[in-house]
Amino acid sequence: MTTTSAHAGNPVAAALAGSGIADLLARLDQELIGLAPVKARLRDIAALLLVDKLRAERGLSTGAPSLHMSFTGNPGTGKTTVALRMADILHRLGYLRKGHLVAVTRDDLVGQYIGHTAPKTREVLKKAMGGVLFIDEAYYLYRPENERDYGQEAIEILLQVMENNRDDLVVIFAGYKGRMDTFFNSNPGLSSRVAHHIDFPDYQPAELQQIALRMLDTMDYRFDAQAQTVFAEYLVRRMALPHFANARSVRNALDRARLRHASRLLAGTGSIDDAALMTIMADDLLASRVFGDALPATANSV
Repeated sequence: MTTTSAHAGNPVAAALAGSGIADLLARLDQELIGLAPVKARLRDIAALLLVDKLRAERGLSTGAPSLHMSFTGNPGTGKTTVALRMADILHRLGYLRKGHLVAVTRDDLVGQYIGHTAPKTREVLKKAMGGVLFIDEAYYLYRPENERDYGQEAIEILLQVMENNRDDLVVIFAGYKGRMDTFFNSNPGLSSRVAHHIDFPDYQPAELQQIALRMLDTMDYRFDAQAQTVFAEYLVRRMALPHFANARSVRNALDRARLRHASRLLAGTGSIDDAALMTIMADDLLASRVFGDALPATANSV
Protein backbone atom coordinates (compact mmCIF):
# COMPACT_ATOMS: atom_id res chain seq x y z
CA MET A 1 0.00 0.00 0.00
CA THR A 2 1.46 3.39 -0.97
CA THR A 3 1.74 6.34 1.43
CA THR A 4 -0.92 8.21 -0.54
CA SER A 5 -3.44 5.36 -0.43
CA ALA A 6 -2.63 4.64 3.21
CA HIS A 7 -3.69 8.18 4.16
CA ALA A 8 -6.56 8.57 1.70
CA GLY A 9 -9.37 10.47 3.36
CA ASN A 10 -7.12 11.83 6.13
CA PRO A 11 -5.50 15.05 4.85
CA VAL A 12 -3.69 15.72 8.15
CA ALA A 13 -1.99 12.33 8.09
CA ALA A 14 -1.20 12.79 4.39
CA ALA A 15 0.32 16.22 5.11
CA LEU A 16 2.41 14.74 7.92
CA ALA A 17 3.75 12.06 5.61
CA GLY A 18 4.40 14.51 2.80
CA SER A 19 6.17 17.07 4.98
CA GLY A 20 8.93 14.71 6.09
CA ILE A 21 7.99 15.37 9.72
CA ALA A 22 7.02 11.73 10.20
CA ASP A 23 10.59 10.77 9.30
CA LEU A 24 11.97 13.32 11.78
CA LEU A 25 9.75 12.01 14.55
CA ALA A 26 10.74 8.44 13.73
CA ARG A 27 14.41 9.42 13.89
CA LEU A 28 13.79 11.07 17.25
CA ASP A 29 12.29 7.79 18.47
CA GLN A 30 15.42 5.99 17.34
CA GLU A 31 17.89 8.52 18.75
CA LEU A 32 16.26 9.06 22.13
CA ILE A 33 15.49 6.17 24.47
CA GLY A 34 12.38 6.64 26.61
CA LEU A 35 10.91 10.15 26.96
CA ALA A 36 7.49 8.94 25.80
CA PRO A 37 5.57 12.02 27.10
CA VAL A 38 8.06 14.37 25.41
CA LYS A 39 7.75 12.62 22.06
CA ALA A 40 3.95 12.60 22.38
CA ARG A 41 3.94 16.37 22.93
CA LEU A 42 6.13 16.92 19.87
CA ARG A 43 3.67 14.92 17.78
CA ASP A 44 0.79 16.98 19.19
CA ILE A 45 2.53 20.25 18.27
CA ALA A 46 3.29 18.97 14.76
CA ALA A 47 -0.36 17.91 14.36
CA LEU A 48 -1.59 21.34 15.55
CA LEU A 49 0.56 23.15 13.01
CA LEU A 50 -0.50 20.84 10.19
CA VAL A 51 -4.18 21.34 11.06
CA ASP A 52 -3.62 25.12 11.09
CA LYS A 53 -2.16 24.87 7.59
CA LEU A 54 -5.13 22.83 6.43
CA ARG A 55 -7.55 25.34 7.98
CA ALA A 56 -5.75 28.22 6.23
CA GLU A 57 -5.97 26.40 2.89
CA ARG A 58 -9.74 26.12 3.37
CA GLY A 59 -10.21 29.76 4.32
CA LEU A 60 -10.70 29.19 8.04
CA SER A 61 -9.27 31.45 10.73
CA THR A 62 -5.96 30.32 12.21
CA GLY A 63 -3.96 33.09 13.85
CA ALA A 64 -0.24 32.89 14.61
CA PRO A 65 0.33 30.03 17.06
CA SER A 66 2.37 30.67 20.18
CA LEU A 67 5.29 28.25 20.04
CA HIS A 68 7.50 29.49 22.87
CA MET A 69 8.28 26.62 25.24
CA SER A 70 9.62 25.58 28.61
CA PHE A 71 11.69 22.40 28.93
CA THR A 72 12.08 21.24 32.51
CA GLY A 73 14.05 18.31 33.85
CA ASN A 74 17.34 17.18 35.28
CA PRO A 75 20.62 17.33 33.34
CA GLY A 76 21.21 14.72 30.65
CA THR A 77 17.54 14.08 29.83
CA GLY A 78 17.76 15.21 26.18
CA LYS A 79 16.46 18.78 26.36
CA THR A 80 19.03 20.24 23.96
CA THR A 81 18.66 17.35 21.51
CA VAL A 82 14.88 17.76 21.45
CA ALA A 83 15.29 21.52 20.96
CA LEU A 84 17.42 20.82 17.88
CA ARG A 85 14.76 18.48 16.49
CA MET A 86 12.02 21.00 17.27
CA ALA A 87 13.89 23.66 15.29
CA ASP A 88 14.10 21.25 12.36
CA ILE A 89 10.41 20.34 12.58
CA LEU A 90 9.29 23.99 12.67
CA HIS A 91 11.52 24.79 9.71
CA ARG A 92 10.11 21.90 7.67
CA LEU A 93 6.59 23.07 8.45
CA GLY A 94 7.42 26.59 7.28
CA TYR A 95 7.14 28.30 10.67
CA LEU A 96 10.86 29.14 10.87
CA ARG A 97 12.94 30.56 8.02
CA LYS A 98 16.23 28.88 8.99
CA GLY A 99 15.54 26.25 11.63
CA HIS A 100 18.87 26.70 13.42
CA LEU A 101 19.42 26.56 17.19
CA VAL A 102 21.25 29.19 19.24
CA ALA A 103 21.99 27.90 22.76
CA VAL A 104 22.86 30.45 25.44
CA THR A 105 23.05 30.98 29.20
CA ARG A 106 22.70 34.08 31.37
CA ASP A 107 26.28 35.18 30.64
CA ASP A 108 25.47 35.51 26.94
CA LEU A 109 22.55 37.85 27.62
CA VAL A 110 23.24 39.84 30.79
CA GLY A 111 25.94 42.49 31.06
CA GLN A 112 27.99 43.51 34.06
CA TYR A 113 27.47 47.25 33.91
CA ILE A 114 24.88 49.82 32.85
CA GLY A 115 24.28 49.85 29.11
CA HIS A 116 25.90 46.44 28.54
CA THR A 117 22.88 44.12 28.72
CA ALA A 118 20.71 45.54 25.93
CA PRO A 119 23.30 45.23 23.13
CA LYS A 120 24.33 41.74 24.32
CA THR A 121 20.74 40.52 24.38
CA ARG A 122 19.86 42.09 21.04
CA GLU A 123 22.93 40.60 19.39
CA VAL A 124 21.92 37.10 20.56
CA LEU A 125 18.37 37.66 19.37
CA LYS A 126 19.65 38.81 15.99
CA LYS A 127 21.63 35.57 15.61
CA ALA A 128 18.61 33.50 16.65
CA MET A 129 16.06 35.11 14.31
CA GLY A 130 14.53 32.58 11.97
CA GLY A 131 15.29 29.78 14.39
CA VAL A 132 15.15 28.70 18.02
CA LEU A 133 16.77 30.47 20.97
CA PHE A 134 17.49 27.91 23.72
CA ILE A 135 18.18 29.51 27.13
CA ASP A 136 19.62 26.94 29.52
CA GLU A 137 19.25 27.43 33.27
CA ALA A 138 16.95 30.33 32.43
CA TYR A 139 16.10 31.03 36.08
CA TYR A 140 19.54 32.62 36.52
CA LEU A 141 18.27 35.52 34.41
CA TYR A 142 16.23 36.68 37.40
CA ARG A 143 18.03 37.50 40.64
CA PRO A 144 15.63 39.50 42.82
CA GLU A 145 18.04 39.44 45.77
CA ASN A 146 20.44 41.71 43.86
CA GLU A 147 19.02 45.18 43.24
CA ARG A 148 21.85 46.01 40.84
CA ASP A 149 21.36 42.91 38.71
CA TYR A 150 20.66 43.56 35.02
CA GLY A 151 18.84 40.30 34.29
CA GLN A 152 15.44 41.98 34.40
CA GLU A 153 16.49 44.21 31.51
CA ALA A 154 17.28 41.12 29.42
CA ILE A 155 13.90 39.61 30.32
CA GLU A 156 12.06 42.77 29.26
CA ILE A 157 13.80 42.73 25.87
CA LEU A 158 13.00 39.04 25.48
CA LEU A 159 9.34 39.70 26.29
CA GLN A 160 9.08 42.38 23.62
CA VAL A 161 10.72 40.26 20.93
CA MET A 162 8.79 37.10 21.87
CA GLU A 163 5.55 39.02 21.31
CA ASN A 164 6.48 41.09 18.26
CA ASN A 165 8.51 38.45 16.41
CA ARG A 166 6.76 35.24 17.37
CA ASP A 167 6.34 34.35 13.70
CA ASP A 168 10.14 34.41 13.24
CA LEU A 169 11.56 33.20 16.55
CA VAL A 170 10.81 30.47 19.07
CA VAL A 171 12.30 30.81 22.55
CA ILE A 172 12.79 27.72 24.72
CA PHE A 173 13.53 28.23 28.42
CA ALA A 174 15.17 25.24 30.11
CA GLY A 175 16.23 24.15 33.59
CA TYR A 176 15.32 22.28 36.75
CA LYS A 177 11.55 22.09 37.22
CA GLY A 178 11.29 23.61 40.70
CA ARG A 179 13.48 26.56 39.84
CA MET A 180 11.70 27.10 36.55
CA ASP A 181 8.32 27.17 38.34
CA THR A 182 9.65 29.89 40.64
CA PHE A 183 11.09 31.77 37.69
CA PHE A 184 7.76 31.84 35.83
CA ASN A 185 5.80 32.72 38.98
CA SER A 186 8.10 35.71 39.45
CA ASN A 187 7.64 36.78 35.83
CA PRO A 188 3.93 36.47 34.98
CA GLY A 189 4.37 38.36 31.69
CA LEU A 190 6.92 35.79 30.61
CA SER A 191 4.82 32.86 31.76
CA SER A 192 1.81 34.07 29.74
CA ARG A 193 3.89 33.99 26.55
CA VAL A 194 5.06 30.38 27.02
CA ALA A 195 2.37 28.09 25.65
CA HIS A 196 4.07 24.71 25.93
CA HIS A 197 5.51 23.38 29.18
CA ILE A 198 7.24 20.04 28.62
CA ASP A 199 8.72 18.02 31.47
CA PHE A 200 11.59 15.62 30.73
CA PRO A 201 11.50 12.62 33.10
CA ASP A 202 14.61 10.96 34.48
CA TYR A 203 15.69 7.79 32.73
CA GLN A 204 15.12 4.40 34.33
CA PRO A 205 18.09 2.00 34.78
CA ALA A 206 17.04 -0.21 31.86
CA GLU A 207 16.78 2.87 29.61
CA LEU A 208 20.22 4.05 30.69
CA GLN A 209 21.61 0.59 29.90
CA GLN A 210 20.14 0.92 26.39
CA ILE A 211 21.65 4.38 26.05
CA ALA A 212 25.07 3.05 27.07
CA LEU A 213 24.93 0.24 24.51
CA ARG A 214 23.94 2.68 21.79
CA MET A 215 26.77 5.04 22.73
CA LEU A 216 29.27 2.18 22.64
CA ASP A 217 28.01 1.07 19.26
CA THR A 218 28.53 4.53 17.74
CA MET A 219 32.14 4.45 19.03
CA ASP A 220 32.81 0.87 17.82
CA TYR A 221 33.06 -0.49 21.35
CA ARG A 222 31.07 -3.20 23.11
CA PHE A 223 30.68 -4.79 26.53
CA ASP A 224 31.49 -8.45 26.99
CA ALA A 225 28.76 -10.44 28.75
CA GLN A 226 30.17 -9.89 32.24
CA ALA A 227 30.79 -6.18 31.68
CA GLN A 228 27.19 -5.68 30.65
CA THR A 229 26.02 -7.19 33.95
CA VAL A 230 28.53 -5.11 35.90
CA PHE A 231 27.43 -1.91 34.18
CA ALA A 232 23.82 -2.57 35.19
CA GLU A 233 25.00 -2.74 38.80
CA TYR A 234 27.13 0.37 38.26
CA LEU A 235 24.03 2.30 37.18
CA VAL A 236 22.06 1.31 40.28
CA ARG A 237 24.91 2.45 42.53
CA ARG A 238 25.69 5.63 40.59
CA MET A 239 22.06 6.75 40.51
CA ALA A 240 22.01 6.64 44.32
CA LEU A 241 24.92 9.12 44.51
CA PRO A 242 24.74 12.92 44.26
CA HIS A 243 25.06 14.85 41.00
CA PHE A 244 23.77 12.07 38.76
CA ALA A 245 23.09 13.52 35.30
CA ASN A 246 21.28 10.74 33.41
CA ALA A 247 22.71 10.20 29.90
CA ARG A 248 25.52 12.68 30.59
CA SER A 249 26.72 10.57 33.52
CA VAL A 250 26.49 7.45 31.36
CA ARG A 251 28.74 9.04 28.75
CA ASN A 252 31.22 10.10 31.43
CA ALA A 253 31.28 6.55 32.84
CA LEU A 254 31.96 5.10 29.40
CA ASP A 255 34.75 7.61 28.78
CA ARG A 256 36.46 6.52 32.01
CA ALA A 257 35.95 2.85 31.13
CA ARG A 258 37.66 3.52 27.79
CA LEU A 259 40.61 5.05 29.63
CA ARG A 260 40.96 1.95 31.81
CA HIS A 261 40.54 -0.27 28.75
CA ALA A 262 43.39 1.59 27.01
CA SER A 263 45.63 1.34 30.07
CA ARG A 264 44.93 -2.39 30.33
CA LEU A 265 45.90 -2.93 26.71
CA LEU A 266 49.05 -0.85 27.14
CA ALA A 267 50.12 -2.94 30.13
CA GLY A 268 49.56 -6.22 28.29
CA THR A 269 51.98 -8.23 26.18
CA GLY A 270 51.64 -9.78 22.76
CA SER A 271 49.52 -8.79 19.79
CA ILE A 272 46.18 -7.00 20.08
CA ASP A 273 43.37 -8.09 17.75
CA ASP A 274 40.30 -6.09 16.75
CA ALA A 275 38.14 -7.78 19.36
CA ALA A 276 40.48 -6.64 22.13
CA LEU A 277 40.46 -3.07 20.78
CA MET A 278 36.67 -3.02 20.84
CA THR A 279 35.76 -4.87 24.03
CA ILE A 280 35.18 -3.24 27.42
CA MET A 281 35.61 -5.88 30.12
CA ALA A 282 34.25 -6.11 33.64
CA ASP A 283 37.55 -5.03 35.21
CA ASP A 284 37.41 -1.77 33.23
CA LEU A 285 34.22 -0.96 35.12
CA LEU A 286 34.94 -2.51 38.52
CA ALA A 287 37.88 -0.12 38.96
CA SER A 288 35.35 2.70 39.38
CA ARG A 289 35.10 4.19 42.86
CA VAL A 290 31.38 3.44 42.72
CA PHE A 291 32.34 -0.13 43.60
CA GLY A 292 34.75 0.85 46.37
CA ASP A 293 33.33 0.71 49.90
CA ALA A 294 36.23 2.51 51.54
CA LEU A 295 36.47 5.44 49.12
CA PRO A 296 33.49 7.78 48.86
CA ALA A 297 32.54 8.35 45.26
CA THR A 298 32.22 11.88 43.89
CA ALA A 299 30.80 13.25 40.70
CA ASN A 300 34.32 13.61 39.25
CA SER A 301 35.71 10.20 40.12
CA VAL A 302 33.09 7.63 39.23
